[in-house]
Amino acid sequence: MEIKVNISQNMERLLAQEDTDNDRQITVLDHGEKRFKVETVSGEKFEVHGTYYLSNLLQELALAQESGAETATLNSDKIFENPVERISRMIREVFWEGLTRRIDAEGLARLVSDSKTGTDTPRIYVPHDDQRALQYFREAAQKGIVPGLEVVKLPENITPQYVRSINLKPGILTLALTETAPGKLEGVPFVVPGGRFNEMYGWDSYFEALGLLIDGRVDLAKAMVDNFVYEIRHYGQILNANRSYFLTRSQPPFLTSMALAVYAHLPENAESRDWLAEVFRIAIREYHTVWMNRERLTETGLSRYYGYGLGITPETEPGHYDAVLAPYAKRAGMDVREYAQAMIAGEIEEPELAEYFLHDRAVRESGHDTSYRLENRAAHLNTVDLNSLLYKYEIDIAETLEKRFGNAFPMEDGSVERGDMWRQRAQKRRELMNRLLWNEAEGMFFDYDFVEKQPTGYQSATTFYPLWATLASREQAERLVKKALPLFEAPGGIVASTLTSRGEITPQRPAKQWDYPNGWAPHQMLLWQGLLNYGYRAEAQRLAYRWLDMITRNAADYNGTIPEKYDVVNRTHNVFAEYGNVGTEFDYITREGFGWMNASYQVGVQLLGSKLLQSLKQLIPGEWIFGAAKL
Repeated sequence: MEIKVNISQNMERLLAQEDTDNDRQITVLDHGEKRFKVETVSGEKFEVHGTYYLSNLLQELALAQESGAETATLNSDKIFENPVERISRMIREVFWEGLTRRIDAEGLARLVSDSKTGTDTPRIYVPHDDQRALQYFREAAQKGIVPGLEVVKLPENITPQYVRSINLKPGILTLALTETAPGKLEGVPFVVPGGRFNEMYGWDSYFEALGLLIDGRVDLAKAMVDNFVYEIRHYGQILNANRSYFLTRSQPPFLTSMALAVYAHLPENAESRDWLAEVFRIAIREYHTVWMNRERLTETGLSRYYGYGLGITPETEPGHYDAVLAPYAKRAGMDVREYAQAMIAGEIEEPELAEYFLHDRAVRESGHDTSYRLENRAAHLNTVDLNSLLYKYEIDIAETLEKRFGNAFPMEDGSVERGDMWRQRAQKRRELMNRLLWNEAEGMFFDYDFVEKQPTGYQSATTFYPLWATLASREQAERLVKKALPLFEAPGGIVASTLTSRGEITPQRPAKQWDYPNGWAPHQMLLWQGLLNYGYRAEAQRLAYRWLDMITRNAADYNGTIPEKYDVVNRTHNVFAEYGNVGTEFDYITREGFGWMNASYQVGVQLLGSKLLQSLKQLIPGEWIFGAAKL
């Protein structure tokens, strides 16, 4: 059914009546009548009632308003669209596009104008060995496309000292450019997480790619892999994100998994095979130079997270380190924020804090920033998550070399890689993890503190990574499902850690966002696949249903919001640990959701069987009323 309405008149009346807290959204927190009469241009009146449908009406009016027209035709199918179908459609048709960026003259303005640039000069940093990009951005700066743009050529040797020297001159790092026509360059696109995370992040991109592939965006998922190849070639590693202050820090390694997922959707031809070969050559380089280098490979034979750097990490929100820095600021007779800024600028050296920030940078490289699992010890840990990911690298490389490249894979330096070499590496890592990280009595894998020479005993959702990596034996998988899973399963999915391990929260010991009671999309998605790997389909579907049910109900109650994280114990997105919850602040309609949340929804919907999916779709009944008669 379609009706023609005056946009502004209906929108103004709707907001005045239903948006009682004036946040330009219609949610369960508003105290309006929950019933609104839409008036057509011919004077007919149609009644819409219920928070979810009123918020859909607001969104449809807001979309229509953007056209600049005075009137619009509203479709009842959109206003009364099933919430599961609407969320999935918005992700597919709107959110991915809203999160897509490019590093080129046209796309740069959108990146350098965000809150992280502040009032400082907009800057782009270019690798020393990418002359084409340097020339391109210098020409763009001369044309004034981005007013005041400063183009900086990076030195060949990027040291922690150099990175600290540019802390007060933050900027975007270039990614790949491609020639779309003779003489015309365009940035290779990528997806950002959203909100304040307005750049390409390392491990986020793997999960985003899974959602993109489901939604038919193979081109975009492949482009993100191409950008990671660029980063390894020109910056030496897949970066935490492409900002200048991340130059010495990587992120959890997912490149081989991401490349194979994309490759499965490409045409079976020589071009696709050549593309895969290029990615695997660069992944092999990354494995050796990043994850097996002398800083990250420990005496145990297992690896650790280790972010290079000096002093404080400059990307954190103001006040993040207040409690840590307060005693030192007081001793120096300075305000704590002034002290922090001086540390960022390298004007103050505090040897006593060196180890604290060594661990802090390792936490941030892990992607689990922050958690009491890693607090003040991250750089001393052989973590379950990192070593599971590296085991997956080793198995992926072994199988790909054997199945795709005849088990003799030529590298750029003339050497040859063979699958059996990589299987041996994987077997060695598996044996070490079983000896140092596995606890048979608890039925769990624990991080190993190689300084204290004992497992930490901290119960984290990362204990399930070996299922995803197929590292666990059948017996271990059974123990994990029977012993560990009940400790983590909550009404909305699995928690990042258990309450027992997290401990008491006090003003002196504030909540950390990667701990109980919060749940995160990557943990859910990795566990779903891990359970499927070992035949636990019913358990995977049950957990996916809980996650999707929570997301759907929150979106229906809060104007379609799809935020970064959830409290899975209380099934709410009201999470205030650390910097709050990205993706909850918008006017009228969200255009982005949040990257890996969007992906988890699409992956979860695909995982559910028809019966569970139908059950999920029956969450919210509704009706469209004309006068007193239902149509």
